[in-house]
Amino acid sequence: MTEILRCENVLVSFGGVVACNNITLGITEGKIIGLIGPNGAGKTTLFNVLTRFQDADTGSLYFRGADIGRLKPHDMASMGMTRTFQNINLFAEQSTLDNILIGAHHLIGNPFANMFGLPRARKNERKLIERARQIAEMLRLEDQLNNEVKNLPYGVQKRVEMARALASNPEIILLDEPVAGCNEEETADLKEIIQHVNRELGITVFLVEHDMSMVMSICDYIYVINFGANLAEGTPAEIQSNSDVIKAYLGEEDET
Repeated sequence: MTEILRCENVLVSFGGVVACNNITLGITEGKIIGLIGPNGAGKTTLFNVLTRFQDADTGSLYFRGADIGRLKPHDMASMGMTRTFQNINLFAEQSTLDNILIGAHHLIGNPFANMFGLPRARKNERKLIERARQIAEMLRLEDQLNNEVKNLPYGVQKRVEMARALASNPEIILLDEPVAGCNEEETADLKEIIQHVNRELGITVFLVEHDMSMVMSICDYIYVINFGANLAEGTPAEIQSNSDVIKAYLGEEDET
């Protein structure tokens, strides 16, 4: 199977503290892949490296075989990779529709055409708005499009952030604790949405999550890291039966 995203021997240290200790992993196209580990294991740091918000001290990063180690965060959306964050990162004073459209910024086209309202620009804008509405409907946000994000329940804000990520038309989406802080109903909704995004839209999903029941039920394959280093990998059944994982991780609270 094709690997869409891969890192090899990623090392990241902060003031002598090693956050990622030569981590190597590959994300298979079309799958839902999980990354688990205890508090401080380096999961979010690795996500930041993969999405270019953090440079690695050493190591290699590849997207569809191309070296992306020198790229910047703003380059990733146009390549086909986007992400969400542990802490909701939305424009609270803006509407749901505006927040979704922000995710499609790299699809806007010629800035001068947009500045002068040329016909091609207006046509493209209509297309982006229509697509934003379709994404909103898929994530059950169609009734919230005109509402300011700050007035929405927490679980709905989580869906808005995912909708914004989808607006960039990604091939892979990295989700950093997508159900953190959500109640049981909100978690079930987001789990269903993630599966729909993967199965119906064909988008590869790589997620960090501390909800073990959610990870085990949704992921095709799981990587486990400890103290920033690879510990284990395998299917959910293999991870659940791995003695090292059982001893060190499963059932522990996991907040990066």
